[in-house]
Amino acid sequence: MTATAIALAVAWTTEEIKVAGSSVRLRSAGRGAPLLVLHHDIGTPEQLPLYESLAQRFTVLLPSHPGYDGSERPAWMRGVRDVAVTYQALLAARGVAEASILGLGFGGWIAAEMATMAPRGFRRIVLVGAMGLKPSTGEILDQALVSYIEYVRAGFADQSAFERQFGADPSTPQLEQWDLNREMTFRIAWKPYMYNPTLPHLLAGVPTPTLVVWGREDRIVPPGCAEQYARALPAARVVQLDGAGHFVDMEQPDTLAKLVAQFVTES
Repeated sequence: MTATAIALAVAWTTEEIKVAGSSVRLRSAGRGAPLLVLHHDIGTPEQLPLYESLAQRFTVLLPSHPGYDGSERPAWMRGVRDVAVTYQALLAARGVAEASILGLGFGGWIAAEMATMAPRGFRRIVLVGAMGLKPSTGEILDQALVSYIEYVRAGFADQSAFERQFGADPSTPQLEQWDLNREMTFRIAWKPYMYNPTLPHLLAGVPTPTLVVWGREDRIVPPGCAEQYARALPAARVVQLDGAGHFVDMEQPDTLAKLVAQFVTES
């Protein structure tokens, strides 16, 4: 089935969920076991082939992080663990149990924090180019030093994939949304930038089977962080993808969807 046919076959609902004193925008679709998908720090397009494919196998829960992409910006929120606690409350409010979690980039950091809060709370964890750990070599790209467009382009190994997704010249509303999302990122992930020094120690207590996926050409988070996550987590394995950068979900959606589906449904 083509991506267009899949998109037409999947019906998405959007609702506003009050949790932790603020409103979180939640999109959901599909059927089957619950899969919480946490997006990048740049936000996420409304539709991606990856999401549509996953919704054929799972009940996909796709929240917009607090302060990103239409979710209310809580004045009190100051750290990524605050986001993680908010999402734990969201799952509790929805009565979701035995969910798996897919974290993309910045969303991977949030997913890792959530796992440390409930070490046996998830069935499977998939981390894709996740922030959250201080690289042992290299640095996480500081988006304060480049423009919005340069930062997003840096996440693609293939620039034509960027242009297919956002156009050669992204629209003004898109640039404005990247700006707003960046402001929220700076609020909650600035010092230290994009990592939590306590996280590798806390991950040692997470027994959940975890798949760590990384693009070999990731210029935002050094690929060496994949092995750092694998060493920190007791039950992790790594898959590295050739020809992919940071935004694996937009560059190689079919490959990632297959990896996620196979791993999450393993007995």
